[in-house]
Amino acid sequence: MPIPKEGEKAPAFEATDQNGKRVSLADFKGKKLVLYFYPEDDTPTCTVQACNLRDNYPLLRKKGFAIVGVSPDTEKSHQKFEKKFSLPFTLLSDPQHAIIDKYGVWGEKKLYGREYMGLLRTTFLIDEKGIIRKIFTRPRNKKHAEEIIEAWATIK
Repeated sequence: MPIPKEGEKAPAFEATDQNGKRVSLADFKGKKLVLYFYPEDDTPTCTVQACNLRDNYPLLRKKGFAIVGVSPDTEKSHQKFEKKFSLPFTLLSDPQHAIIDKYGVWGEKKLYGREYMGLLRTTFLIDEKGIIRKIFTRPRNKKHAEEIIEAWATIK
């Protein structure tokens, strides 16, 4: 599926988090949501991004954001990742690509000249009414929280 566009209603989703709890987009109605898709738990770039969001979590929460990460990894993998890096936010398991496909973030990637299909690191900022307000197709992983806050300031 194509990636949704800014200004469109965010596609509904429901999946289990790292603790086996069902989480849906509807749970975030009335809240700003950072929905970020990342390829794999405990890999270098994914860890940098997650730790940046962790380190800036109090500021993001103060600004009214909830954070949800999504990857194709299992709940068990998410539990290990959360514990190892003390991640304070929800990680959804999507091994069947139900959410990943709805958000159009599975596609062709290149690494060292090799082409393959994989998850395209992407972040969606969703407003209190469920509307996608900003999409980062190439998040600055070391400064992701900063770019989220800066982008939101220009939206409102």
